[in-house]
Amino acid sequence: MISMTRKNIRISPDFKRVIPRFFNSGNDRSLQLIHKVVDMPEGEVSEVLEGVLKEFSCRYKDIHEVFESHYSRISHLVPPGIIVSRNRQHLLGAYFTMEYSLEAAALFNPSVVEAPDQSGVEPGHKRVVVSFRATGESHISSIVFREGVLDPECNITLDEPATFLREGKLAGEKRNDKDHFARQLSQLRLPEDLHVGILHQLTDEFTYSEIDIILRNSLRNSVKDPTDQQALKQHVLELVDASYELHFPDHTRLGERVIFPVTYTEKNGVEDARFVKFLDEEGSCTYYATYTAYDGSFIVPKLIKTCDFKHFEVHPLYGKGAVNKNLALFPKKINGKYAMLSRIDGVNNYIMFSEDLYDWEEPQLLQKPKYPWEFVQIGNAGSPLETEKGWLIISHGVGPMRKYCLGASLFDLEDPTKELGRLQYPLLMPKEDERDGYVPNVVYSCGAMIHEGQVFIPYAVSDYASSFASIPLNKLLKALLK
Repeated sequence: MISMTRKNIRISPDFKRVIPRFFNSGNDRSLQLIHKVVDMPEGEVSEVLEGVLKEFSCRYKDIHEVFESHYSRISHLVPPGIIVSRNRQHLLGAYFTMEYSLEAAALFNPSVVEAPDQSGVEPGHKRVVVSFRATGESHISSIVFREGVLDPECNITLDEPATFLREGKLAGEKRNDKDHFARQLSQLRLPEDLHVGILHQLTDEFTYSEIDIILRNSLRNSVKDPTDQQALKQHVLELVDASYELHFPDHTRLGERVIFPVTYTEKNGVEDARFVKFLDEEGSCTYYATYTAYDGSFIVPKLIKTCDFKHFEVHPLYGKGAVNKNLALFPKKINGKYAMLSRIDGVNNYIMFSEDLYDWEEPQLLQKPKYPWEFVQIGNAGSPLETEKGWLIISHGVGPMRKYCLGASLFDLEDPTKELGRLQYPLLMPKEDERDGYVPNVVYSCGAMIHEGQVFIPYAVSDYASSFASIPLNKLLKALLK
């Protein structure tokens, strides 16, 4: 066995890091609440609002902006003819706001990439972006970030966590063509009244969010069984392009930005983002991240695209190979095609090649579990790393008692379907003080990098917190090629 150097740094959940979310219990209850606030004397409005501001304003850069935004979403429910003062608008906004603690349950499954901006960094050092899966109330997951600097010995110094957090502004959703959608919808054989009702409410072009609202009402009126409603909604929404864009202001720090679920397919979480710095044939770079969208019942693989970590495009992935979890993109094309790792059957590692970044049709079996510590399943722990000896893939394996360990394999540079070597024993396994957590007995990673001759691996500690480790690259390659 070969050993890694653990960095004795643990990034744990921070209960104080919250985002303000719009809170609405339905129009009937909202109307009752609005009438109560409208009937309050102006002096009482000011007094209650002052108390709210005193208690909560220190948790946000501009709490008034939050209240104004949330008031705008219910302002159409205010009775006609009522003049609503600015203070009353802000108080109404406060009543329709809730705090969500992103990391209350866990901060785990990290990945790491070189940061776009390396200005001011000393020789031998590297500024990096570390992404985490943050999980809060109701097990809803989002993506959060921290920046840091690696020194020549692969020790990491992280920037102080941001006090204020914010979601990205939804800048644009893909508009779907109604005629094309109607042809696809006819294949589902829905009840006639439901089929006609959905199409009748759609405009010639529509977004994912618009049909989501239509389906909620149509299914509630046409299908009695909630389980059947859920299944039909999933089938219909699978026909809709759920692409969207998120934008963050230039003045925000990376650590303030949160990618929180937007569409129905990911309402219960955006999980396990595997970020990779992708180089195209011209030498320019784009950052991509595969992640799992989860709606509480079904999962959908999606892809994030960004150049600056301020503006993000999100697109679903399609094809026979775009199923299950564990998709990880290679950092460049191979023989003119994109390449992707996957685990379509939940047990084995697969590889896919495609000329279309978003369409993956022909998965090929790459690895089966071979050693006892990975008998249950084997999968990738992030995108492959290019070395002079081959493609280095950090893997995860599951063994007895559902214990997760990290391993490593090496594949041919020109033909990555050829395995050149695999570690017989785990590269990293849970230490005694890493075994207890949200999900016990787990070390897991979503992406490593090579720096100054070292393989640097951020990893999750029992699905609760995150830590870091490193190993000399030449030592690992020597062990793989024995």
